[in-house]
Amino acid sequence: MKVILLGTGTSQGVPVIACECKVCKSLDYRDKRLRVSAYIEVAGQHLVIDTGPDFRQQMLRANIHQLDAVLFTHEHKDHIAGLDDVRAFNFKYQKDMPVYARKQVADKIRKEYDYIFAETKYPGIPQVEIQLIENQNFSIGNIEIIPIEVMHHELPVFGFRIGDFTYITDAKTIADSEIEKVKGTKILVINALRKEEHISHFNLAEALAIIEKINPKKAFLIHLSHNMGLHREVSKELPANVVLGYDGQEIYL
Repeated sequence: MKVILLGTGTSQGVPVIACECKVCKSLDYRDKRLRVSAYIEVAGQHLVIDTGPDFRQQMLRANIHQLDAVLFTHEHKDHIAGLDDVRAFNFKYQKDMPVYARKQVADKIRKEYDYIFAETKYPGIPQVEIQLIENQNFSIGNIEIIPIEVMHHELPVFGFRIGDFTYITDAKTIADSEIEKVKGTKILVINALRKEEHISHFNLAEALAIIEKINPKKAFLIHLSHNMGLHREVSKELPANVVLGYDGQEIYL
């Protein structure tokens, strides 16, 4: 399995528009963060988790030429705003793009992209095929995917486990029953917005506590804001099995 962290930033990205803080002015490429997204290549399948506003740029930067399906964690704009650009793969492969999402996410997509689902379609629009998922295992090809339900304040969000890899974003709380589904994971990608507490995201201490419960071989922190601090400085504070993820980082299992 190959994973690319296409984006590791929060909804504003890093640098933040008009911000003069040391993180936003950093010249370290690891401090430049597009909105959060991941690419997974496994067993002949090529998947993307979330298509945020930077989706086009991310796919070009990572030189990704094949995409078989999109998995959506939830319906917030920083996770769905780039869906229109899947049409490049429609044109290339002459087929609809399967999109896996829970009903409330699918409803939001139908509203935000009403032209995709219009009875009379404009030429050249994206073609998607929505596959509704619930908190039950499902398959794409011969790959089993285990949804992990987390709470983003009061909004349910899906993380996903594929084999020994688990990806969780925009979590503030995780029920013990969902944590049990993650245990045994070798690689865990999980959100940590900043050091200070936040109403709808794990802060650093909360993310580290969850990582300790799950005890993966290695954990990568994502959905990071400029308030987390400089990559080189925060990295020195982390346990041996935890690292700050960065855009373009490749993970192999």
